[in-house]
Amino acid sequence: MYYVTRRAIGGMALASILAVSASFAQQPPPVRVRGTVEGADGPMLTVKTREGAAIKVKLTDNVAVRGIIKASLADIKDNSFIGVTGTPQADGSQKAVEIHIFPEAMRGTGEGHRPWDLQPGSTMTNATVAQMVKAVDGQTITLKYKDGEKKIVVVPETVIVTYLPGSKDELKPGAKIFIGAAAKKEDGTLEAAAVSVGRDGIAPPM
Repeated sequence: MYYVTRRAIGGMALASILAVSASFAQQPPPVRVRGTVEGADGPMLTVKTREGAAIKVKLTDNVAVRGIIKASLADIKDNSFIGVTGTPQADGSQKAVEIHIFPEAMRGTGEGHRPWDLQPGSTMTNATVAQMVKAVDGQTITLKYKDGEKKIVVVPETVIVTYLPGSKDELKPGAKIFIGAAAKKEDGTLEAAAVSVGRDGIAPPM
């Protein structure tokens, strides 16, 4: 009897673990939002996405708002922590489509190299600048992260931006925003704990 009971309890425990695992597996992945604010009603934003859809995004009470402003190659220094959206090149390097320079408080954000959905085939590399080499037709940046390194080729068309502290007051109709990790709720709305907003007509290039 004890053996049967122990087996039964073990079976229930396994079923519970599997149920919890299935629950985690069913959690929807974070949603990226690129678009323009069309309306703001308290914490609820109506956003027209780059695909043309109108969606609702609820801001958390402690939402972090970051302003995006233009920067230049001269603002990137050795040991800067930057994020690069790039396109893979035949020699293994990445041609930089855009670069965002993180302030020191955001060092380590999303460190690593991964596929990205800015455009077909694009990648994102968040890492520390190990070396910058000037060339006649551009600049090469070596980025190092925990699991490796990437050579980044900066061209004249590369968009370079940086972050400044922002406020919810900036999230008004016409503002161009980027949300990197909105959570999708059961009612289909999205919830965001962090929003990047372009200033002076800039669209966050991420």
